[in-house]
Amino acid sequence: MENLGSVSILLALCLAVYAFLASLVGGWRQKPFLVVSARRAVYSLCFLITVASGVVIYALIASDFRFAYAAANSNRDMPLLYKFAAWWAGQEGSLLLWSWLLACYAAVVVFTNQTKHRRIMPYVIATLMATQVFFLLLNVFVASPFRMLAVGREITSAADGNGLNPLLQYWAMAIHPPTLYLGYVGFAVPFAFALASVIAREPGDAWIKTTRRWTLITWLFQSIGILLGAGWAYAVLGWGGYWGWDPVENASLLPWITATALLHSVMMQERKGMMKVWNMVLVSATFWLCIFGTFLTRSGVVSSVHAFAQSPIGMWFAIYLAIIAAVCIYLIVDRLGYLKSEARLESIVSRESSFLFNNLILLASCFAVLWGTLFPVISEAVTGEKISVGAPFFNRVNIPIGLFLLFLTGVGPLFAWRRTSLGSLKRNFLWPGAGALVLVAGLLAMGVRHFYALICFGLCLFVAWTVALEFYRGGRAIRARTGQNLLAAMVELTGRNTRRYGGYTVHMGIVLMFVGFAGAAFNLNRTIEAKLGDSFTIGRYQLKVRELRQGDTPNYSWDHAVIEVSTGGHAAGTLEPERRFYLASQQGTSEVAIRRRLNEDLYLNFAGMSDDGSRAVIQAYVFPLVSWIWVGFYVLVMGTLICLVPSKVRVTRARPERPGKAEDYATVAQ
Repeated sequence: MENLGSVSILLALCLAVYAFLASLVGGWRQKPFLVVSARRAVYSLCFLITVASGVVIYALIASDFRFAYAAANSNRDMPLLYKFAAWWAGQEGSLLLWSWLLACYAAVVVFTNQTKHRRIMPYVIATLMATQVFFLLLNVFVASPFRMLAVGREITSAADGNGLNPLLQYWAMAIHPPTLYLGYVGFAVPFAFALASVIAREPGDAWIKTTRRWTLITWLFQSIGILLGAGWAYAVLGWGGYWGWDPVENASLLPWITATALLHSVMMQERKGMMKVWNMVLVSATFWLCIFGTFLTRSGVVSSVHAFAQSPIGMWFAIYLAIIAAVCIYLIVDRLGYLKSEARLESIVSRESSFLFNNLILLASCFAVLWGTLFPVISEAVTGEKISVGAPFFNRVNIPIGLFLLFLTGVGPLFAWRRTSLGSLKRNFLWPGAGALVLVAGLLAMGVRHFYALICFGLCLFVAWTVALEFYRGGRAIRARTGQNLLAAMVELTGRNTRRYGGYTVHMGIVLMFVGFAGAAFNLNRTIEAKLGDSFTIGRYQLKVRELRQGDTPNYSWDHAVIEVSTGGHAAGTLEPERRFYLASQQGTSEVAIRRRLNEDLYLNFAGMSDDGSRAVIQAYVFPLVSWIWVGFYVLVMGTLICLVPSKVRVTRARPERPGKAEDYATVAQ
């Protein structure tokens, strides 16, 4: 089996090199047979990497501990789901997953564009294969998952494996890494089309139209991956947070920020022929940051609970990142004439300006996060002393940026193209603005004094109101013509322009998430040591330790608490936090208990036993409004899926030109 895997991945590397060279030469010298052979090489290497991946998965599931990778990341007593998830739990397996996903993406791109974009497709293939070659080089020569355990020259087998990191033995972590990788790897496709368009000097905006859905799908995967990671941190790590500005968390956020900017600014290029250079910079930066994020998790340059062990692989990534940057800068500078904008900004109060401000603020946030992430590395290189940058820095910089972006989320889509009249501003923003001010005044009267929370709640109402007005006005117009009820009319409205109203739905999801973020200003926490029968309070909750139990399974031992919850003297159920100690890895984890409600979560963590073993250490938290983050996440996903659906084609009856002539029918795409 190990030989099959090693030979498959080596042959895939040879085919990737061939596909890169054949497509490049075929496109440059106009040799169609070379391009066709490169396409077939892409299909073949996808099959070979799939075979190699199958070997690794078989070794993990079958507990074949002759494989060093299986011995390090799996064991016999792990559930099947986590044995499969061990594929991406270690350095070698996760890099193989990167290669496999890229090969699948490349095969889909080649298959769906067999007869389209003939001028740029050779360069698209060459760009994808350049990245494929890089990762396959790592798979073959640097971090091979097919290394075997040996004593002398004899292959041996471990009695059992170390098992998956206990922190990763949670359902979301069986989904989070591959989903995030689908985002990371997927951004290679719009990057390849953009770079190919510049290389071939393709006229028009074909690369944007071709990759619009690719970009949106990969942005969705990246969003889901980030939010699943936040949900995992909240439910598993035991400290109650969902985002700690950890370097690896930041690495996943950076390409998401630039991709968000790209999704907005490509509308300017499609509609006005503007921001061509800017879009090329954004698509290049997004892909570069995807590779950079992969580099951060593997190089050891930053410390993180999410990162892999330090290894020499970082130098390979640094070289590849430098190559990407050099190629992109050269091509953009060399093609500045080709990328010249076709129009200019006419007014500050216009939709064009709102997109521009949106991009500038997003890039400011990206730079702040990147600077804070790398500052410890830079400070150590310059002064010899590593100066850590914690959550206070990121919050101080990004909270005002986030609030301004939230404001633009509401006003941007309602500005007119070119310039917006005073009457339009009054019609669109008078009532939402007044409602936001009334809400802030009401919260002040209720004793809320947190400045950023007040601003956030006001802006959330403002944006939600403007979005609701857009749906209401459009739905009312359709109801007047068709007689449908208002809800059905709004559904019809959304189907007629899915990009626009799906985008509004995404904005509403962002609003709901910001409601959850603002609730963090009112968090409560308390840590107590309690023996059986003890009671304590936090906020409006009265808690009583009803039972303490211990036990073990083949995979871990556990301490379990049953805590009775009541509010205002009325029983509100029980919560059962648990502390586990995994035998194979000799690591402990928490299984927190959460009482989830829309207004607040009651969150209990069993941190362990006291020094004398007679009392349980319970960490209790109250997190107001945190559930709105997860509700907003589902709305964001729904809105993105709506954007991916083609707009409805409406058939309308055309008025006949002369009596007696057969009626004509016009097909109108809304």
